[in-house]
Amino acid sequence: MAGAIGGLISLPTWATNWTEASVRTFTPSLTVAEDALLAEVVETIIPATDTPGAKALGVHTLIQKIVADCYDQPSQEKLKKGLETVASMAQQQFGKDFAAADATQRTELLQAMSQSTDSAQKEFFNFVKGLTIRGYMTSEYVMTNLTHYVMAPGYYHGCVPVPATKAVSQTPAK
Repeated sequence: MAGAIGGLISLPTWATNWTEASVRTFTPSLTVAEDALLAEVVETIIPATDTPGAKALGVHTLIQKIVADCYDQPSQEKLKKGLETVASMAQQQFGKDFAAADATQRTELLQAMSQSTDSAQKEFFNFVKGLTIRGYMTSEYVMTNLTHYVMAPGYYHGCVPVPATKAVSQTPAK
């Protein structure tokens, strides 16, 4: 029982407070073009504002690592087919690559996928969106600069003077 609990506690530690350099230790299953497309998709989901976007934090690299390490071969193929679908939809709708489209066009395309009657498109979008949010929120930058994550919450202050309180009268009120 203790071993199972220890394993469950240590299981997500590789995805906590990660950096792009720490996840580069795998052989990506996507081509360079697919990697660039995935980077643009995650940047559309969480764009750069006054904070870095998902692309700048390397969330697309983490997604590839998670898919390569934690998902079966059919799921890996769904990711590739979903990226192919994004590329072909961009060519059909805008006559250009997804990366060449402006932010409004990209957002419209991804919203169309999320509301599509085609279950494969909807599943792809939900899959990538979920991993993008998880990857962004667990990145070192977000955890240290935005959420101010503390590994062990709370502090122990052992020798703290306790302020004196006034004695409460034990006589009943009249």
